[in-house]
Amino acid sequence: MPEGPLDLGLVLGPLRRGPADPTFRATPDGSVWRATRTPAGPGTLRVSACGGEVRGEAWGPGADWLLERLPELLGAADDPSAFAPRHRLLALTRHRRPGLRLTRTGLVLESLIPSILEQKVTTDEAYRAWRLLVRKYGDPAPGPAPGRMYVMPAPRTWALIPSWEWHRAGVDNKRASTILRAVRVAARLEEAVGMEPAAAQARLQVVPGIGPWTSAEVVQRSHGAPDAVTVGDLHLPGIVGWALAGDRSADDSVMLRLLEPYAGQRHRAARLILLSGRVPPRRAPRMARGDIGRL
Repeated sequence: MPEGPLDLGLVLGPLRRGPADPTFRATPDGSVWRATRTPAGPGTLRVSACGGEVRGEAWGPGADWLLERLPELLGAADDPSAFAPRHRLLALTRHRRPGLRLTRTGLVLESLIPSILEQKVTTDEAYRAWRLLVRKYGDPAPGPAPGRMYVMPAPRTWALIPSWEWHRAGVDNKRASTILRAVRVAARLEEAVGMEPAAAQARLQVVPGIGPWTSAEVVQRSHGAPDAVTVGDLHLPGIVGWALAGDRSADDSVMLRLLEPYAGQRHRAARLILLSGRVPPRRAPRMARGDIGRL
């Protein structure tokens, strides 16, 4: 297991797609439950931390696979010491959040499909679509998982979802078609976990409809990639610009320039900025549904 402080919520939180994600559950006793589809089959994982000791339990055909990779899931392959803060905000946030590590799931499709669903829509719309489709077409989580937890559908099941069900979930034809193209080459995409993050992103982007935003969101989770900064996001450049330079109008080019001193660790820098809570004050109405553009 990783040495040093470990905050399960910070480490595993990026895997949660909304408060009602059927594949993820945080329970009052501090445990985190995760239902996923591994190369060995469906599996449920429960992780708990108490008194400095981390314990993992797993059920289903994928149980052994999940337990074998638990250390990497909790950030054992991550090296927080490689990050050298050059801004007071980043240094302070790192000090206040010593349990932050970057998770590595070793799985591509489970992060790719919800990331595609998040293209060009609000997060609430994307979370709803993920929730409805996983509950309807996924498998019940193995073992004593909390109620209504599901493993996401297998690639073939995604491919067989009828068009009206995509529509009912609020997924437009473009995003649905991108998912269908991805699941047809699921095995090739899963092979990307053995590549360096940049090469993995390039492989993902071969699929029409998958661009830099989506591929970065995937390798941040599948690879624990510390430098996979998200470009093409509606809000992130302004947040980074405001935090580091007081510039709320920053675009991707400005954001990348501000993050340049953290080359190799730009994703970690962005995570710390988001965790700092320093965001520009709102000065316009919330973006209307369906107006967020990113690939």
